[in-house]
Amino acid sequence: MNLERVLEIAEETHQRLKLSLPERTRPFYDSTEIDNLRALLVYGQRGAGKTTFLLYRTKDKPFLYLSADNPLIASLPLYEVVRGAFNRGYEGVVLDEVHHAKDWSVHLKALYDDYPERYIWASGSSSLLIKSGVADLSRRFVQFRIPLLSFREFIFLKEGIISEPVEPFNIKKETINLTKELNILGLFREYTSSGTRPFFFEGQYCNRLKGIVEKTIYYDIPFFVASIHSNHLRLMSAIIGYLIGSPVPTVNVSGLCTEWHLGKEKLYQLLSVMESVELLRIVRRKSDRSVYSKGAKMLVNDPSIYHCFNGNSGSARESFVVFALSERYQVFASSKEEDYDYLVDGIKIEVGGKTKSSKSAEFVLSDDLELPVRNRIPLWMLGMIW
Repeated sequence: MNLERVLEIAEETHQRLKLSLPERTRPFYDSTEIDNLRALLVYGQRGAGKTTFLLYRTKDKPFLYLSADNPLIASLPLYEVVRGAFNRGYEGVVLDEVHHAKDWSVHLKALYDDYPERYIWASGSSSLLIKSGVADLSRRFVQFRIPLLSFREFIFLKEGIISEPVEPFNIKKETINLTKELNILGLFREYTSSGTRPFFFEGQYCNRLKGIVEKTIYYDIPFFVASIHSNHLRLMSAIIGYLIGSPVPTVNVSGLCTEWHLGKEKLYQLLSVMESVELLRIVRRKSDRSVYSKGAKMLVNDPSIYHCFNGNSGSARESFVVFALSERYQVFASSKEEDYDYLVDGIKIEVGGKTKSSKSAEFVLSDDLELPVRNRIPLWMLGMIW
């Protein structure tokens, strides 16, 4: 198919996508000024809303949306497709899933240099996108990460009520007042079980999420790991499955290497890329600066995955704590677990239920708690950080 026909189809697709944009979108989409950025690379997990974000921010601009994993577009050199769009009068392009295009980084660099007055906004599934591209691409493209949905945003999308982001260790009255308007614990259970990604409105949340996990492992990760084999892909699936069900959030490196017949260096490489694509959250102690480390704790990054796979409730709770706090703070595992669980911005915290002892921690983060009591903070308030 010739270039002109491909661009015509792309224009039709773009119009359909703009018409399908939801009336109510994530507050996060308006939180950052990007309109004047000529070169932008948006990254984040599958299903976080990168495509919707880019379509929303360009809906009134003379931009053309192009998905690099569309077989029609993939059949042509990326440079030629974008040049064709610019020749049709578009001031900018959105290149979704850009890492699926052959030699994408070389083409992006050339387009940036050859069209200094045009906008190039691209998306991909990982911060590894830049690392796997040419060295000077990072100088040209501003990186912008789309996080998963916060509980604060979930409330807005579902109930139409918006509140200011909170400082979890200094709760304001306005946040507490939400408990008068909403069944806050019921909404929080819904959010953590089937609401961390904006497609929760579309139904079949768990089936969609399982598909995302599989696609991330089998479709995305191979772009970022040299010499990857089917055995490595199955191992990564097994690691996710093990962590979901385990009450002890870690893995046995030596045991995995023996069982799956691979060296430690390769295993650590796989763990590192799983962390980079945000499948895993490896929580290290503050003193741990090792290149190869499994950390003190290893958690599945998205807490709703534990629910969808009937996982361990204690690990799911810790996953949410680390997931939420990491959006604003550096989170370290405790150097003495008998004293506290995590060190967050120099603050010692413990995680547990309503009756959990604080040990030597300054704060206890508790589930099934509606209101803060002394140094005990309800878990749901962490979801109001962003």
